[in-house]
Amino acid sequence: MPTNIDSYLIAAKYYDDAYAAMDLVDAAFYVDLAKESRGPVLEIGCGTGRVLLPTAREGIEIHGLDNSAPMLAVLREKISRESPEVQKNITLHAGDMRDFRLNRKFALVTIPFRPMQHMFTVADQVAALKSAAAHVKEAGLLAFDVFYPRFERLPIGIGEEILEAEWSPLHAPDTVIRRYYRKDSYDKINQSFSLTFFFRTYRGGELVSEESEGLKMAGYTYPHLRALFLLAGLEPVAEYGSFAKAPLDNSAQEMIFLLRPTQA
Repeated sequence: MPTNIDSYLIAAKYYDDAYAAMDLVDAAFYVDLAKESRGPVLEIGCGTGRVLLPTAREGIEIHGLDNSAPMLAVLREKISRESPEVQKNITLHAGDMRDFRLNRKFALVTIPFRPMQHMFTVADQVAALKSAAAHVKEAGLLAFDVFYPRFERLPIGIGEEILEAEWSPLHAPDTVIRRYYRKDSYDKINQSFSLTFFFRTYRGGELVSEESEGLKMAGYTYPHLRALFLLAGLEPVAEYGSFAKAPLDNSAQEMIFLLRPTQA
């Protein structure tokens, strides 16, 4: 997660529609884990509630942590439209995933949809995992995912704009919003890259507004992650290459881990 509390200042208002247009499949995986755990659940990097809200609707107590004030503002507004039965299951916290402490433990701690890829140094990566692990109950689980790196592609296409998603808001069906991204730089040594997202709004085929926002992400190799687990006092319970629980092998698109603290 970026450290600035105003991170996702632009993207927050487009976030739900953009990712709805991309047909993500991870939410059901994390909701199923939450149901198996019976709660309570802590979701780190809860954003606008794409995973948190369906978990709460299952009757499971869930706490959400994020450092982005704009994302949490969107989520709070969405929670206000939920039933009292759902609202009572939700508690939100503003905080940094590297050093927060909630003074309680959870049956399941999750870091869905790659917040770990906003940790750019080994020190930050270990701190984030240790903070998450500190909140796992005995016999509980920590679950998170990162994308399976395609390192051969990372240096390609620097400076090119690519259309990633397109949608029409429900309240303005005559409007089309398109999200583009441009890869701006690639740091081979630190295995990170920087992007700029562009949100362009069209009416009648004419461009009427454009907003942009930068983002930086880090990549991980499998051995890197296993070393981080050792440093953070975590041991894998299961690992998958997809949210359908395919093997984590050379055909994988994701790296998904279920872990337990070694001292739990």
